[in-house]
Amino acid sequence: MLHLDHLTVIAPTLAEGVAHVRDCLDVDVPFGTRHLYMGTHNHRLQLGGRTYLEIVARDPDGVDPGRARWFGVDDPRTVRSDWEAGRRLRGWVANTQDIDTVVARHGAIFGDVVPLPFGAPEFAFAIPSDGSLPLDGAAPSLIDHKGDPTSMAEIPDLGARLIDFTLEHPDPTGLEALYREWSIDRPPKVAAGPQIRYRAQIETSNGVKELS
Repeated sequence: MLHLDHLTVIAPTLAEGVAHVRDCLDVDVPFGTRHLYMGTHNHRLQLGGRTYLEIVARDPDGVDPGRARWFGVDDPRTVRSDWEAGRRLRGWVANTQDIDTVVARHGAIFGDVVPLPFGAPEFAFAIPSDGSLPLDGAAPSLIDHKGDPTSMAEIPDLGARLIDFTLEHPDPTGLEALYREWSIDRPPKVAAGPQIRYRAQIETSNGVKELS
């Protein structure tokens, strides 16, 4: 079974990502970490129920990891195009306790299992060879925490709580069938739409807000 782990705002720059979430939620999401092994950095915010929000962008001072980075950030033109089109909440990550088995069955979608950090792995992440989002973001990226799940104590809790998570997609019936095949716990609700577009209803101290 796959479980909802976190939502991802994929930004051209971290500053733009933080500003967008502030505009949507009226919340300043604190800095998280630099992924020295992947050349990215993030801000993070708890959303309740062991789920969190990640704002991620390519780190301009980061080191080239020697392979495609995650979340499609090696394609800045596409990241910018999606951003300008309002597709800013761009994807999500699901966790599994057996990433090798899932990828063995569906590697054409999820990509290759990459142990991270390189040299001293603590977890594994599935990344397509070109770094693109699985099914253009309609499928989740996969993470296997290897028995050591993300510590919520390390992620700021400002009272935000995920209420609803939806996805517009040109083929909702086919996508829902895939979600059932993958036994996903708490997948987004899928509705018909001309292109992939996520929306999340999030309760904050200032009421219910929408992140897209």
